[in-house]
Formats: sequence, C-alpha cells, structure tokens
Amino acid sequence: MDSIDLEVLKTSAAWIAAGHRCELVTVIKTWGSSPRPIGATLAICDDGRVVGSVSGGCIEDDLIARVRNEGVTRTLPQIVTYGISADEAHRFGLPCGGTIELAIEPLGPHSRIAELLGRLEQHQLVERRVDLRTGAVTLDKAAAGAVLTLTDDALVTQHGPRWRLLIIGAGQLSRFVAQIATAMDYHVTVCDPREEYRSGWTLPEARLVHAMPDDLVLEMKLDSRSAVVALTHDPKLDDLALMEALKSDAFYVGAIGSRANNAKRRERLLQFDLTPAQLDRLHGPVGLYIGSKTPAEIAISILAEMTAVKNGVPRELQVNHAAALEAPGTAACVTALQT
Repeated sequence: MDSIDLEVLKTSAAWIAAGHRCELVTVIKTWGSSPRPIGATLAICDDGRVVGSVSGGCIEDDLIARVRNEGVTRTLPQIVTYGISADEAHRFGLPCGGTIELAIEPLGPHSRIAELLGRLEQHQLVERRVDLRTGAVTLDKAAAGAVLTLTDDALVTQHGPRWRLLIIGAGQLSRFVAQIATAMDYHVTVCDPREEYRSGWTLPEARLVHAMPDDLVLEMKLDSRSAVVALTHDPKLDDLALMEALKSDAFYVGAIGSRANNAKRRERLLQFDLTPAQLDRLHGPVGLYIGSKTPAEIAISILAEMTAVKNGVPRELQVNHAAALEAPGTAACVTALQT
C-alpha cells in the first residue's frame, strides 16, 4: 500500500516511460478554507487520466478539461491561482471564499522522477528543487522537518517517509497497524525475535527485523518524528524496549494491554531508571476509544491516537481507552479488546 504522494510519482514515471506527456500539480499555498493541504499533489496525463488530488474534485475537473481541449502545452513550470473571486470560489468548490495556489510542472526525463523513486525505495527523505526559469531539477538529501518552499526562482518539495514507526511484535494486529501506517507515509519497521511469528509475516512494505526490541530501539536513534508501539503482550520483549523508547525523543510510545496489565507494566518500568515524567509519556491501554472490536478497528484506534499526538491535540480532548473505562457500559468492551 502506497501513500498518495508515492502513488502520484509512480504513475507519473510510468506515463513518462510510455512516452506520454504529463504534468505534476502541487498545492503551494492556500487562503481561507481548503480541502487539501499544502504539498498535496496530482498528476495529469495527456489523455486526461489523473492520479492524486489538489481540491477534492472541482479544480481537477478544470485541469483535466484544459488538457483534453488543449493538450499538455506548458514547457516550463507555472504558478496558477484558483478562487480569487467569490464566483470562482463557488465554481471550484472553495468554501468561504478560499483561494488555492498551484505549481504546474511539465514532466519528462529531465524531471528525474525515476531517480527520485529509486531514492525513496531506499527509504531516503529527498529534497527536490525545480528551477522555475528553466525547469531543471536537482535532488538532494532533505533535512528533517523541512517544508515546501517557493521563491521567485525555485520550488522546493520534500518526498519520502517523513515519519517512522517501530512495531514490536509481528502478529495479526501488527499487520493491520503496519498497513495503515504505511498508507499514512510512515516508514514502518516490525521487530520480532520469535521465529514462529516472523515466518507468517506477509507484508513486504514493512521492514521485518530479527533482533531484540530494546537493541533495535537504541540502534534506530529515535527522534521526534518516530513512534513505537508494543503489541506482543510479552514483558520480556516489551518492557526493555519501552524503557528505552520512553527515554528517547519519540513523539509517541504506546503498549497494548488491559488497564490492569498496564498498571503492572508501569510498576515494573518504575524499577528501571525511568523518571515519573518519562513514564507518563506511555500510552496504555493504547489507542483512542472508538468501540473497536476487531484487529483492524483496534489498529485504526492506535493510528488515530498517534495522529492526535503528532498533530498536537491536547490529551484532555482525546477519549483514550483509559478514560473510556470510566464511562458506563464501556469497561467490559475495553478490557476484552486490550487483554
């Protein structure tokens, strides 16, 4: 399963290889309400095919119609604005008079899309710079935290896994968590020293590692764009890894288990050299409360909580499993899911 950004690049590369002309469209600025974020991409082929999205449909229709009527005629990148007037905002589905600014870049072998994909397959975070005067493209290593920038001379974008997720355990739940996280632009690593679990792993897009989890946590040098989720229910595998993860800069550390099991885990972790503040960073029972009853639903609840933390949503606005246990009628459901 690919992220939308990667799907756009792969499709563009295939069109170029087949001899088609095509354009890459990137959202570079928005004002007011906009259905798609800065950096969202779309590619249009000369036969009208499209992949990706920049507005949710309305602007896409206009871009496709122009290509079908006029063909791909641009030879240099161009900055285009939609939605300046109230009529245009209504026409293109931009609520509240929103405005969106797009960079439209004609693609070809000079665009280095295939080379970019090669670097992404090596899990590199890549900076792509497009010279707006000539269309020339350069690729370089992107700095962590870098964002899209536009100057009079160049458009600079970042591509690749912007976030990392380490999953401890290679069971069924881990597979669902890995699938969803991969689609959300995480570089996923699954760690399990148990051969009986590794032999059944069937998700090639997530790297499977045979190592002790705590050793791998140290080796990965977790930063503020990293998350760790322990899903084995085995203290021998989970506890030491959680201890190291809680001492790292990882933005999210979570562990599955019932409220009682998580209380015991916290007692065990306090026997290590963790501070109360570090232990307080542990999310457990893991995930937001959404009434999940299947591994796929539990995976969604875990990624929902990770996303809330990543996006800076205050804890008091999150309904996690621990809080849901206090609500009438939810305790039995939550206990069953997390045991």
